[in-house]
Amino acid sequence: TGFDSDNSSGDFSEANHKVAEMLDLDPHQSNRTGEHNGETEIQENGIKRHRTSLPAPMFSRSDFSVWSILKKCIGLELSKITMPIVFNEPLSFLQRITEYMEHIYLINKACSHADPLERMQAVAAFAVSAVASQWERTGKPFNPLLGETYELTREDLGFRFISEQVSHHPPISAFYSEGLNKDFIFHGSIYPKLKFWGKSIEAEPRGTITLELLKHNEAYTWTNPTCCVHNVIIGKLWLEQYGTVEIVNHSTGDKCVLNFKPCGLFGKELHRVEGYIQDKNRKKLCVIYGKWTECLWCTDPTTYETYKKNEKRGGEQKKLKPSEDVIKSENDEADDMPEVQDTVQFIPGSKLLWRINCRPPNSSQMYNFTSFAVSLNELEKGMEAILAPTDCRLRPDIRNMENGNMDVASKEKERLEEKQRAARKERAKDEVEWQTRWFHQGTNPYTGTSDWLYSGGYFDRNFSDCPDIY
Repeated sequence: TGFDSDNSSGDFSEANHKVAEMLDLDPHQSNRTGEHNGETEIQENGIKRHRTSLPAPMFSRSDFSVWSILKKCIGLELSKITMPIVFNEPLSFLQRITEYMEHIYLINKACSHADPLERMQAVAAFAVSAVASQWERTGKPFNPLLGETYELTREDLGFRFISEQVSHHPPISAFYSEGLNKDFIFHGSIYPKLKFWGKSIEAEPRGTITLELLKHNEAYTWTNPTCCVHNVIIGKLWLEQYGTVEIVNHSTGDKCVLNFKPCGLFGKELHRVEGYIQDKNRKKLCVIYGKWTECLWCTDPTTYETYKKNEKRGGEQKKLKPSEDVIKSENDEADDMPEVQDTVQFIPGSKLLWRINCRPPNSSQMYNFTSFAVSLNELEKGMEAILAPTDCRLRPDIRNMENGNMDVASKEKERLEEKQRAARKERAKDEVEWQTRWFHQGTNPYTGTSDWLYSGGYFDRNFSDCPDIY
């Protein structure tokens, strides 16, 4: 995120795309059927059935090059560059943040454990799962407009969620979620710092994430790893996560240190996560290992060290070998996508903490969305009457892109950006400061650092003073 801007210049022509009209996939059939009627099907158990497919299939990006745009912008700040809509996916960054909640069962598991070590293990798995949905998601989400919001209530999963774009330069998104059973609070703010390295784009997600387990009177904080998209000039786009994530339990002093490893030679370390949990006296309590794209395991430190030593001596463990498909030549780019067919090496006696959800069979035709992501922009019948007028679901550019109307989506995106620029100039002329609606700037009570905190009141649904941004 962060490419779109309200003060960028330069027009980029869009190619014409002819995509099928808005269609809907019947959950019980594999073929597409008539128009979506906006109604949500209710299952026999009373739980709402969310849609399983997007209205229109994804268009091909094969005729477009990110480099054709970026080469005109060398030396400029990436947050002030407008990108053509062809590089987007039909979700706002606020909706992308909501994907943290896809594996909420891990929070529920943490709440249920009496042992603080098991709670930390579940929280660590949740932190890793929060970035798992980004796997193969090379389309960029829409940069939220200033004042844009997104809400999601999932009674079947036991939470409700609200987010707001509280700043445009720099782009800052604040969010707040709570358990419907009053068992947890999950909140934070994200400020993606973008860097363009010529062949790759790196996004450092600055900002603190806080999880409070109310029953145990515990609070955990951490920051997500760095995300990098490779081959923006030529070749197949691919991404990796790397960096150290430290999860701190501010009540017990326990800490989990996770190392998201950068891709090594022949892709040996691709997607790998390794780390450990230590108590306040720095004694290692357990070791965590796995892949953020696959699964996460834990075992005791002695077993882990014994296994690693045996592996180095060429013991029974089968060493990973790069796929025979990887053939390096003098002309290969260093950023070529590693093609390896390895999985996580299981250490006997390990406990499974988390495994990634299977994606829909047609995920590749839906921007590689997970089933959870597919449902995020669903606009059910009667929902417009209760949503805030600033909700992402009401954005015409995202809605038209989802429906396959690319030309209309592009024009709407340009119109919204121009409207935002005009509003900003008007505020500057009148010397009026932008006022956030649902969040305020304050201090994180656990880290002491600057943070955006939920002001409350959103679900009272008094939207009379919401800004007109669409």
